Amino acid sequence: MERSITINFPQSLAFSLKMDDKEFKDAMKTISLVKLYELGKISSGMAAKLLNMSRIDFLELLHKYNVSYFDKGMEDELESDMRNA
Repeated sequence: MERSITINFPQSLAFSLKMDDKEFKDAMKTISLVKLYELGKISSGMAAKLLNMSRIDFLELLHKYNVSYFDKGMEDELESDMRNA
């Protein structure tokens, strides 16, 4: 079962971003799912499914929003490994 939410925003916001209503709606959905993924609340597979894209496409999309595929703990471990190599 799908649910929907309504977000009220001034029309000037979408206009200032040079987006029509559909573009703005799609951007808000994408940004929300990217943030939920970044916070560890949903998987990349779930986010991809909700955005109707492949998991690989979602992982590539993360770069656009400066979100790492690796969780912070893994990033720290990789950096430590590189320093100690």
